[in-house]
Amino acid sequence: MSLVFCFTGVWGWKRGENTILEAPLLNGSARNGVESEKPVRGDETVTPYANAGIYSLFTFSWMGPIIALGSKKTLDLEDVPQLDSLDSARGAFPILNDKLESYSGGSNQVTTIMLVKGLLFTAWKEVLLSALYVLICTLASYVGPYLIDVFVQYLNGRRDFANEGYLLVFAFTVAKLFECFGQRHWFFKVQQAGYRARAALVAKIYNKGLVLSCQSKKGHTTGEIINFMAVDAERIGDFGWYMHDPWMVVLQVALALMILYRDVGLASLAAFAATVLVMLANVPLGKLQEKFQDELMKSKDKRMKATSEVLRNMRILKLQAWELSFLSRIQELRSVETRWLARYLYTTAITTFVFWGAPTFVSVVTFGACMLMGIPLESGKILSALATFRILQEPIYNLPDTIAMIVQTKVSLDRIASFLSLDDLQPDVVEKLPSGTSDIAVEVVNGNFSWDVSSPSPTLSDINFRVSQGMRVAICGMVGSGKSSLLSCILGEMPKLSGVVRLSGTKAYVAQSAWIQSGKIEENILFGKEMDRQRYNRVLEACSLNKDLEILAFGDQTIIGERGINLSGGQKQRIQIARALYQDADIYLFDDPFSAVDAHTGTHLFNECILGLLDSKTVIFVTHQVEFLPAADLILVMKEGKIKQAGRYNDILSLGSDFMELVGAHEEALSAIDSISVEKSRSSANDKPVLQRQESRRNGSDTLDDIGETKAQLVQEEERGKGNVGLSVYWKYIRTAYGGLLAPFALLAQILFQILQIGSNYWMAWATPVSEDETPPVGGSTLILVYVALSVGSAFCILGRAISVVTITYKTANILFNKMHLSIFRAPMSFFDSTPSGRILNRVSTDQSTVDLNMGIIALFAFAVIQLLGVIAVMSQVAWQVFIIFIPVIAICIWLQRYYISAARELARLCGVSKAPVIQHFSETLSGSITIRSFDQEPRFRDISLRLIDGYSRPKFNTAGAMEWLCIRLDVLSLMTFVFSLVLLVSLPEGFINPSIAGLAVTYGLNLNMYQAWVVWNLCFMENRIISVERILQYTSLPSEPPLVIESNKPESRWPIQGEVDIQDLQVRYAPHMPFVLRGLTCTFFGGKRTGIVGRTGSGKSTLIQTLFRIVEPTIGHILIDGIDISSIGLHDLRSRLSIIPQDPTMFEGSVRTNLDPLQEYADEQIWEVLDKCQLGDEVRKKPEKLDSAVSENGENWSVGQRQLVCLGRVLLKKSKVLVLDEATASVDTATDNMIQHTLKNHFTDSTVITIAHRITSVLDSDMVLLLDNGLLKEYDAPQKLLEDQSSMFTKLVAEYSMRSSSSAENISNL
Repeated sequence: MSLVFCFTGVWGWKRGENTILEAPLLNGSARNGVESEKPVRGDETVTPYANAGIYSLFTFSWMGPIIALGSKKTLDLEDVPQLDSLDSARGAFPILNDKLESYSGGSNQVTTIMLVKGLLFTAWKEVLLSALYVLICTLASYVGPYLIDVFVQYLNGRRDFANEGYLLVFAFTVAKLFECFGQRHWFFKVQQAGYRARAALVAKIYNKGLVLSCQSKKGHTTGEIINFMAVDAERIGDFGWYMHDPWMVVLQVALALMILYRDVGLASLAAFAATVLVMLANVPLGKLQEKFQDELMKSKDKRMKATSEVLRNMRILKLQAWELSFLSRIQELRSVETRWLARYLYTTAITTFVFWGAPTFVSVVTFGACMLMGIPLESGKILSALATFRILQEPIYNLPDTIAMIVQTKVSLDRIASFLSLDDLQPDVVEKLPSGTSDIAVEVVNGNFSWDVSSPSPTLSDINFRVSQGMRVAICGMVGSGKSSLLSCILGEMPKLSGVVRLSGTKAYVAQSAWIQSGKIEENILFGKEMDRQRYNRVLEACSLNKDLEILAFGDQTIIGERGINLSGGQKQRIQIARALYQDADIYLFDDPFSAVDAHTGTHLFNECILGLLDSKTVIFVTHQVEFLPAADLILVMKEGKIKQAGRYNDILSLGSDFMELVGAHEEALSAIDSISVEKSRSSANDKPVLQRQESRRNGSDTLDDIGETKAQLVQEEERGKGNVGLSVYWKYIRTAYGGLLAPFALLAQILFQILQIGSNYWMAWATPVSEDETPPVGGSTLILVYVALSVGSAFCILGRAISVVTITYKTANILFNKMHLSIFRAPMSFFDSTPSGRILNRVSTDQSTVDLNMGIIALFAFAVIQLLGVIAVMSQVAWQVFIIFIPVIAICIWLQRYYISAARELARLCGVSKAPVIQHFSETLSGSITIRSFDQEPRFRDISLRLIDGYSRPKFNTAGAMEWLCIRLDVLSLMTFVFSLVLLVSLPEGFINPSIAGLAVTYGLNLNMYQAWVVWNLCFMENRIISVERILQYTSLPSEPPLVIESNKPESRWPIQGEVDIQDLQVRYAPHMPFVLRGLTCTFFGGKRTGIVGRTGSGKSTLIQTLFRIVEPTIGHILIDGIDISSIGLHDLRSRLSIIPQDPTMFEGSVRTNLDPLQEYADEQIWEVLDKCQLGDEVRKKPEKLDSAVSENGENWSVGQRQLVCLGRVLLKKSKVLVLDEATASVDTATDNMIQHTLKNHFTDSTVITIAHRITSVLDSDMVLLLDNGLLKEYDAPQKLLEDQSSMFTKLVAEYSMRSSSSAENISNL
């Protein structure tokens, strides 16, 4: 019978093997975490499990095809079939959602109990079926211990009827079969239920993230919210394993007591008392574990929050030479985490000791009670009792795990329930009227709005305005006056205190900070709409994107890195605008999108988009560019959260001061160009300006025109190891802590434990009589004393083993963490540009957690092997013939395991790789939720999320199926060994062997399948877990930047004194196979002078700055600062002496003080002085905590302009000799821009200031202007000189700017 199972199981699928997996099942669904929108072929091929027959389900043969395929080729996601509809997120999520909604009765509150009931309902069939299997398995497992006494008496010569021996063998065999099959199906069903619950829960968390109000978001950072999905939901899914343990323990203890009562009478009460005692000992340990686990999770959240912020802003950290101080910040957070980790792990070690000692303790108490009560001990009964204790060991041993898991799951459920109970956006903020039903497009009546509902003063107050269909409305005002907030209240994003907001028609929104999805440019522009080629081309033309797409190697099929990392600020903005235009909405809201582009492009966008394509639409735009205001039908002037003035341009210009302030500042900036008359500017503007666009590229994006050479996308698919995890990974892991010295101690302790344990059982079997009428070989007290001595020895071996394993785990986890983080922080910027942060976060959270908590599995595997060898040694003592079958059986087992492992390993790797896209999509959704909602795209994003969740569940489900496929076959094979030895014992003539020792062999043989499965299960689990170590090791050896400090060549502390930058024949390229971006630049930026750099997109402006900071190393040529070659000194020495105000103003979570002075080098007085200089002093003084006022993630609670002023403050504090401004005033109004320029002029009189600018006025008062074109220096002279030459490129550029502004200049001159 066993052979039939085995052979049909292994070879039975050959017939249908090719029918199911012939075609790839998914055409590359999760590329770079972005799903293709085309219907996937895999949707037609559902897992064979869905249609499998009874026999196939019973033996798991439905897994055959994929395992066979895996043994022939490396499995990819497209080889893994789709899930049955009930197991998929699409099927499970609605069930959970409906239940939660019906429980909460329409309110937002979700309690832990509701969540538990909802999840149980999602998988109730699997839960009930698995409970049935648990029952069958438990009942069958006690048949063996019950029959052992009968078997020993039979061998001793007591025969009750003919063929009794063979009947006994049959009973043993059938019971074992039921036990095996029950267990396998129980394990599979609980995993299936777990995956289904996890998928539904992740989908629920995703949907919640999509509708969270801004207020709720403030309490939870993106990192924390992602942890709910990545860690907590995962843990709840894993709880299935432990679900039935609580009632199973009760059943097992009851069955055990019945058997013990038959064997040892009233002494069984002592056994019961001892069992209860052991279980109670677990309560305080469990509580400690819960506390430590909870603290561990909290500290991990904090670390992940800091890590994700650092990864987002790595460029700034490198430019400012702050990366190591931020690394030490993360290491401090980690050291708090490791304190809790150590406590948690060592508590686990004590728990392990208590529970491995449990069966021994219970048996000592029971046999001692027998001696005291005078109950005679016979070897048959003792062996029956020992077999019972061994079965009892499993639930008692698992109890701490179960309690810990219940505790962890409860913590996770509480966390998720409280997250799901957070406030959503108020749905009724905006009254939505259908398109075309009203002449009014937007109306706000008596509106009062506040970001913080509890705050006494609202953010916006007394807002009243009405916008008719087709009107153009401009919103202007100083930095921080509430312009962006006004758009937020129209979108319904801002909590409404009172008033009415009405909106008629569909809307599209362009945010101030561009939000771009990772994926193709085309997908970003279409944003879920069907392709209409004619409209698409019109939009590209209007947003002047055609030129950019020509530069890119893959055109609009180029894959954009995370957050648009491989695009310049202007390109991102224009793609955003294109996305809005393509939607063809009724109402358009623009939040200052022209700030990130240069003069020419800004005018083009305004004319083509707002005055052109959107001529008939309602457009509301925030702008700092005064020259766009005359085109508006209505201008709203904001100040301190109120609309101070409203009307047309000329009307309000004649009225009042606030508007004049803005216009006057603009006029002042323009007066610098008075040297050119308007006529001249018009004539020169007609000579088609050469500098079409001079928008700068950040983020190494000058590389884009070179990528064409290699035809390689910037963001590559995540690498995953293929084939065997090499032994070298295990070897590295073992040798990481203490050079591997502790590992032999752990092994030795386990071997000693095994010897002492077998010795104690052997002693009990040998030293007690087989039947009552025999005299015992030793006295009762000797019997118990020797047994106790051997048992105590074995218990101490376990303690030594547990502590050494925990020490190795803890030490190794810390060493790997530090190595990986140092390697990441020292990696060059190109690594971060091409690696989505989700990928790095996955390694530092999920993989690091595995290494922290689960790598004891390597030790468990070694211990399982030692135990299996012990069992075989005992069995062979009685009948060496057992080797005749054991050796071939083991050979088949090893072959099966090798056959299965190639598929299983790739499935495990696919689980790792397909988790990142789920997390990345979620984090993108969180950061772009306002844009997604404003386009009403929530359903599409939910759909993508469900598809990605299923992409992760598919390999998980098949991993579980493959595991049981293997185990059921191994169980049947080990059963063959056991049955063979039983038949052998029954067939031997009476008296040929010692019945007691034969009974001992059978006692051990009962657990043979468990030990054998345990070895293979641990081996597979270990191979899956070691992948996390492999992934972390990959990140410990990333290529590194040049050294931070070169001791032999440190510049003196006052360097640079002059600040003279001398560039000699500078040639730069981003990779050896790419063309040069800078092609032989030679010039000198004079010390203490101001130099402006201008040039069109891709001319190499940003590359020059990046080379100055050695973000990119010069290929040929040198840059000298005060005569020192910057390539010859350490990076830290170089970057810490230069200052930069970057294009994207960055603030970190923390306080105002830590943002201005992260390294804590300056006194409070200096910080206040700087705040006053950059006009933030009053703003900060208003706040109750002053310098300790909180700054939220990304500085979200400060306006973009204010963030820019904080960056200015950093520079003023540092007072470097060389200062670089990278389009630093793009996101502020003209008045603030003038103020920044004025401040810099006053405080950096003797510094070298290098400016890349969009506003020509920013460079007009420079001492020198450098004009770059295509990597070559075209013009370099004083701006006055260049302007005198009518044919110079610079003159044409200035003419263009003044022409654009002339309309408003004329309006001003009319006053």
